[in-house]
Amino acid sequence: MTSLAQAASPLPRVRGLAFFGFPLHPAGKPSRERAQHLSDVHVPMLFLQGTRDALADQALIAQVAEGLAKRARLLLLPDADHSFHVPARSGRTDAEVRYVLLDAVVEWMATATP
Repeated sequence: MTSLAQAASPLPRVRGLAFFGFPLHPAGKPSRERAQHLSDVHVPMLFLQGTRDALADQALIAQVAEGLAKRARLLLLPDADHSFHVPARSGRTDAEVRYVLLDAVVEWMATATP
């Protein structure tokens, strides 16, 4: 992942990292180990996560973002899974969720990166 490379040595001209479904842990095995390197990333980070993402327990990804303080922002998308698919009962379509994602990234890029 780019975050591992950025943590090891800052990449030229990288001003921020946006994660579309950060794979925090294997499905069914909640852990924060995969996020340990993020403390060595010193650019703004945006985490876009579905609340039904089997690869990122909602409480754990919130703890990760909180631990990174001002460098990180977390957007939770209700009912979305790791691929940002939402069930029909959510009242939204996958396309609507993608527009939310894109709008969030555009806003973040305009305000969070130098």
